[in-house]
Amino acid sequence: MNSEEWVKYLAEAADDKKAEDIVMLKMRGISIMADYFLICHGNSDKQVQAIATAIKKAAEEKGVTVHRLEGYDQARWVLIDLGDVVAHVFHKDERDYYQLEKLWGDAPVYTLEKKPLV
Repeated sequence: MNSEEWVKYLAEAADDKKAEDIVMLKMRGISIMADYFLICHGNSDKQVQAIATAIKKAAEEKGVTVHRLEGYDQARWVLIDLGDVVAHVFHKDERDYYQLEKLWGDAPVYTLEKKPLV
């Protein structure tokens, strides 16, 4: 599975838990951190944790190591480092505040409909 297929697979896992406003930023050539950022949010602490758990389980089912998982207990901004993909699962309020999509505004943005937004 290449990085593009991988991020879409993880986005679908998030979507299964009703994650909202799921976007994928293609970071290759823009940042050395990852090939893609997966960004989404939930509307409650429990939903944020459920989305993060679904992404983690999806990775483990494919034999991918979770390098780091941060913020799970607080459920405001959960960061899941999966190597080529870094998933950011926000609580809605935190997502509005940090606006990662604007911070990385040079990155091509994709949704689950598989169409570039820019």
